Amino acid sequence: MKAHLYLRASTADQDANRAKAMLEAFAAEKGLTVIGTYSENISGTKLHRPELSRLLDNAESGDCIVCESVDRLSRLSNAEWKSLKGTIQAKGLRLVVVDLPTSHQLVSDTGITGAVMEVINNMLLDLMATMARLDQEKRVERIKQGIENKKAANPDWKPAGKGKNAAMREKVTGIMAKHPTMTADDVAKLAGCGVATVYRIKKELKAAS
Repeated sequence: MKAHLYLRASTADQDANRAKAMLEAFAAEKGLTVIGTYSENISGTKLHRPELSRLLDNAESGDCIVCESVDRLSRLSNAEWKSLKGTIQAKGLRLVVVDLPTSHQLVSDTGITGAVMEVINNMLLDLMATMARLDQEKRVERIKQGIENKKAANPDWKPAGKGKNAAMREKVTGIMAKHPTMTADDVAKLAGCGVATVYRIKKELKAAS
């Protein structure tokens, strides 16, 4: 049976390929043939992800999607999780999660046993996807509360990233002022930032003018 490995990390400074060797070993143990590895740094709260979309486009009916845990695949809202799961099911793919043992049996079980395990597995997947989403919401709320508490204790306090963002904005603005005809790509290269940052600053400057 063919397998597609999916790995995800939330931010660019995290290693999305951290679990790659483990997934490869798991696939080998289960007799799966890995024909694709898809790795990306993007939030699990986003339904549309480039590498996940590419995996779903490439995978064929009967193939397995193998991931480390449910939260690597989804921290989506209930509606978006249903949409993603619906796409997986419509393509006839099997979702195998390393830390969800009931899903391992989808690799080989057929007939009545396989059908029963699929029902049980779907229920557990829904539960774990909901828990992953709730965990994300709690984490965001804790960060928000922490920031509010620090501001209450010290009105002059600002998150560490604010100074860096302000410095980059000043740098980009200065480059654009000196070179008004320079393309966004060239400005980004000269400033050492992403093109999206340049466009965002341009939009902010235009709105302020």
